[in-house]
Amino acid sequence: MDKKYNWSVLIGAAFLMASSAIGPGFLTQTAVFTAQLGASFGFVILLSVVLDAIAQLNIWRIIAVADKPAQDIANQVLPGLGYVISFLVFLGGMAFNIGNIAGAGLGLNVLLGVSVGQGAVMSAIIAIGIFIYRETGKAMDAFAKTMGMLKILLALFVAWISKPPLVEAVVRSVNPTHFSFTAVLTVVGGTVGGYITFAGAHRLLDAGQGGQQNLPAINKGALSAIGLASIMRILLFIAALGVITAGAKLDPTNPAATVFQFAGGAAGYKIFGLVMWAAGTSSVVGSAYTSVSFIKTFHPLILKLNRQVIIVFITISCIIFLLIGKPVKILIAVGAINGLILPLALGIMLIAAYRSKIIANYKQPLWLTIAGGLVVSTMIWMSCGAIMQLVK
Repeated sequence: MDKKYNWSVLIGAAFLMASSAIGPGFLTQTAVFTAQLGASFGFVILLSVVLDAIAQLNIWRIIAVADKPAQDIANQVLPGLGYVISFLVFLGGMAFNIGNIAGAGLGLNVLLGVSVGQGAVMSAIIAIGIFIYRETGKAMDAFAKTMGMLKILLALFVAWISKPPLVEAVVRSVNPTHFSFTAVLTVVGGTVGGYITFAGAHRLLDAGQGGQQNLPAINKGALSAIGLASIMRILLFIAALGVITAGAKLDPTNPAATVFQFAGGAAGYKIFGLVMWAAGTSSVVGSAYTSVSFIKTFHPLILKLNRQVIIVFITISCIIFLLIGKPVKILIAVGAINGLILPLALGIMLIAAYRSKIIANYKQPLWLTIAGGLVVSTMIWMSCGAIMQLVK
């Protein structure tokens, strides 16, 4: 493959990870925590960007060097561990996907006036169409890039018209007056937790872009993915902050919609519908692809019928939503659960980095291992802090 195509795949992988992160839960979490913490939520975002980048760099590099998916690496670290990780990620991915489909349905409800259930079915059909297409990888990359840019541009517009107090946001991002363990855990979990951080890395493996020789490009891809997700988070934060500062009370059943509607009126509400649909549908694609990538190496039949299994995964998620509904609380909770999965997954990757049977002659930079260990410790500490806050 030539360098141009490699770069295209790399950008596609970065957008796939970022699009997986920027789902309906991402929109909901950002609005809820901005309302709770005000301008101090900027500090949580800043801290999460550092944690996200360290986690992502470690995981992407080790998967690329080992040239194996995460579950196979985990099984080499300790037999059976890969199955445990796969079960947790697959289950979390399914729970997230129910919320993603619901969010996409809500977006079409706002845009077209169809019921949320009808919108969910229409969105699931569009997502399935990407996996029916013969060149699935290229279709997925193109869809992730298009939806990613659409979300960022629309969020930028709403952030601009909401007239946020930018000076206060900058000051409180380094000198917060409020802090929440749950917010950090949920934001990190919603950006690199569970299946999300593996989305881009597994996409690169499928495109044949693993190997130690590709590490410089993989570093760029990993950091680009975090950068894209962080830009969206910051834009939504300052948009929500502008709206809250102006005196708006967020609707608890749909907090993100309040931000867009208050800032832009009827047109803002339609923009919210488009952003919510793009966020939901692109996350359905990323979640389904990555969740299934965690089980496809366990049996030759799953590998052979990979696209069909992904389609069934999306279909089941849609049916469960139609039967259950009400995803807002699930979206917040699953983000926190994914944050709990992260230290386990990252810890396994850090151990793998020092097993020559997994990474051959690769030498993991010491600073990256130490930083990764600090992230694992920090996430465990914050998990305990979040549990204590919930118990009180």
